[in-house]
Amino acid sequence: MREPLVVGNWKMNGTHESVQSLVSSLVKSDSTCQTVICPPYVFLSHVQSLIENSEIELGAQNLDWHKAGAYTGEVSATMLLDSGCRYSIVGHSERRGIYGETNEQAAAKFGACLSAGIKPILCLGETHEQRLAGKTDRVVEEQLAVVVEKNGVSGFTDAIVAYEPVWAIGTGETASPAQAESVHQMIRDSLSNSDVNISKDIQILYGGSVSDENAAELFEMENIDGALVGGASLKAGSFNIIRQLASQAAG
Repeated sequence: MREPLVVGNWKMNGTHESVQSLVSSLVKSDSTCQTVICPPYVFLSHVQSLIENSEIELGAQNLDWHKAGAYTGEVSATMLLDSGCRYSIVGHSERRGIYGETNEQAAAKFGACLSAGIKPILCLGETHEQRLAGKTDRVVEEQLAVVVEKNGVSGFTDAIVAYEPVWAIGTGETASPAQAESVHQMIRDSLSNSDVNISKDIQILYGGSVSDENAAELFEMENIDGALVGGASLKAGSFNIIRQLASQAAG
């Protein structure tokens, strides 16, 4: 049985004081759900010190695929590992949409994670226009296929996938449980074409305005194994409830 996972993506938010307060509240929670929090780079060391004696794990929001060199402003997978990260988000829609990250670059970052011993959280998802045009499955399959082609399906043995419809991120609009389940099933089926065991075992998260009000219904779906949480991850009360709901859904 797949263990539920909840990942908090803080995006470009936080101060030293707010980080201290938020993480302290998360650590005190009695939730048993596997949890990863992804703060901005500048807070990685601080967060690592705060979660040191807890079950919460540290992740990054992005990375560069190069190992080292003249890449001003970038951070490598080995740097993240050295800072205590065990996970990194890869190919988030904001990286793709705002900064023009391509499927190929996301695949390179996925590979850099694997080489360094970091577990990638690969984000896949369609825009509102693509969904209206009936292209959801095609877009998501293409995003996934490039990563499989560049890294092999075996790379997904130690990876996570997150389906995040772009039209639902930060908008308050969420894919219905049935809509999300349909895409999650398609992703699992697509991986199954290459390796049945990997497709059965991989955790597939839903991301897109997940809150403590809609999480329970999402977690009832067979192929939704947890959530990639944005805004609600900055509110300790809401995030802790989501973590508890994920554990309860797993039975």
